[in-house]
Amino acid sequence: MNIKDIMTTNPVLIKPSTTIKEAAACMAREGIGFLLAGEDDELKGTLTDRDIVLRAVSAGKDIESTTVEDILTDDLLYCKEGQDIEEVARNMGEKQVRRLPVVNAQKKLVGVVSLGDLAKYLKPETAGKVLNDISMKFSGH
Repeated sequence: MNIKDIMTTNPVLIKPSTTIKEAAACMAREGIGFLLAGEDDELKGTLTDRDIVLRAVSAGKDIESTTVEDILTDDLLYCKEGQDIEEVARNMGEKQVRRLPVVNAQKKLVGVVSLGDLAKYLKPETAGKVLNDISMKFSGH
């Protein structure tokens, strides 16, 4: 099975110039904890609710003047829509990420895939390894 078969299409994309307050409001409105930041068909990075807390709020930054660009994760990791889900899951485990932007053959953003999207379709041994790898990052080990 390929990523295109399980990915979430029409991901939420915000401009890097968006304020942290506006980004948080967008997350609340959409019921999500992950946004893609970019413009003019160019992905600049990702922003999670955790990024907002750790890089802005806990650092005492003003949420009305700090922009997404100031705190986003710009180490862009992505997968291709035609990739096999087992391969992508293993990569997510190795890179210790819970979500990935999905691009097509022209490298145009077409979706997002999360660990939750993958979990339903993975072989049990792959799911266990990926979950263990990812949880190591968040447990501090």
